[in-house]
Amino acid sequence: MSLSGALERAPRRERARFQLERLRAVVARVHERVPFYRRRLGEAAVAPADIRSLDDLRRLPFTTKDDFQATYPFGLLATPLDDVVRLHASSGTTGTPTVVAYTRGDLDTWSDLMARTLRAGGVGRSDVVHNAYGYGLFTGGLGFHYGAERIGATVVPISSGFTERQLLALRDFGATVLCCTPSYSLHLAEALGAAGIPPSALRLRVGFFGAEPWTEEMRRAIETRLGLTAFNVYGLSEIVGPGVSVECEEHHGMHVHEDHFLPEVVDPATLEPVAPGVTGELVLTTLTKEALPVLRYRTRDLTVLDPEPCRCGRTFARIGRITGRTDDMLIIRGVNLFPSQIEQVLLAVPRVEPHYLLVLRREGALDALEIRVEAHPDVVVAGEEAVRGLADLVQRRVREAIGIAVGVTVVPPGSIERSPGKARRIHDLR
Repeated sequence: MSLSGALERAPRRERARFQLERLRAVVARVHERVPFYRRRLGEAAVAPADIRSLDDLRRLPFTTKDDFQATYPFGLLATPLDDVVRLHASSGTTGTPTVVAYTRGDLDTWSDLMARTLRAGGVGRSDVVHNAYGYGLFTGGLGFHYGAERIGATVVPISSGFTERQLLALRDFGATVLCCTPSYSLHLAEALGAAGIPPSALRLRVGFFGAEPWTEEMRRAIETRLGLTAFNVYGLSEIVGPGVSVECEEHHGMHVHEDHFLPEVVDPATLEPVAPGVTGELVLTTLTKEALPVLRYRTRDLTVLDPEPCRCGRTFARIGRITGRTDDMLIIRGVNLFPSQIEQVLLAVPRVEPHYLLVLRREGALDALEIRVEAHPDVVVAGEEAVRGLADLVQRRVREAIGIAVGVTVVPPGSIERSPGKARRIHDLR
């Protein structure tokens, strides 16, 4: 068994020893080299020597996206810029990008983590990896690229968009592995169907999908339409990019690579830890990042944490499917809901396609929600009565699930804009 495989299956008590060593080292490092953290640690009355157990993680200050933007571009660096060999960035809500940096050592670690991620789905040297994540400042494309190359697989760096070219490459290059957002995989499946190419004409075996919340219902749709096994992956630029966690063959939560990241789940209101299995906000601390170590980063992503060993033999803690974000929760007539809840209902309705848009309006003093969802072509062919019947069924199912009435508009296939990157699910007209 490789060192990586041994670490994934090590007893939790044994792993905790070197996790503590790494945590103490990273706290000492940011205290010495990052003025932002030196100030925050001082405000929290915590010195590096105070970290004596993993329980002391709770004493450390949180880091937020606002902190990245307030210190833009290089205020969080723990190494000289001369040691930085790569910069990535994601867009910020204020217009200020969130900039992250990597040393040569960071890139080696990232490549190893992505190789571990792909191996969780059985990817090896004989595979052809069709990588349709975006290349550039977004971390997705290059993350999967270097992980696949680290394994020794053949990589097709096709990036996102240009769907006709995607279909040609999938068929002619014999791709066995697909990497992209879940929404774009469904768009590819739709395009394959329109081109008369059945899933059996491809060699696709597994797919790795992330960068946006998706449901079990969408997993079933992807697997059926593309004839592959879908693996859920999770990561974010501020921590490393993709490579934070991945499902194993059991598909019962995503294993966090705990030798590099310490996960917590906290109540987003009180910031206190919640019990295993209780939904809260995911918080991550990096243990091995050189250029940009991060303490207790509030991801805003909602999930659950399961520290129990998995049936696959791995002992890394697992996080559940991301069900939403603390900052994308909708409040409609006093009811809190997330887009993923709507998706779960929609994809359980027969003759509904997995493409939808949530339109928010202000009606008087209240917010109103309209769901636009595409119908299967057979429904449109059947006529207006069939379309109205489907709209009524969707409206009834949604009301049963969330407890309030919403508007539903059933539209023809292809009406809702497709995105080669993260799907745009909300159109806010308020």
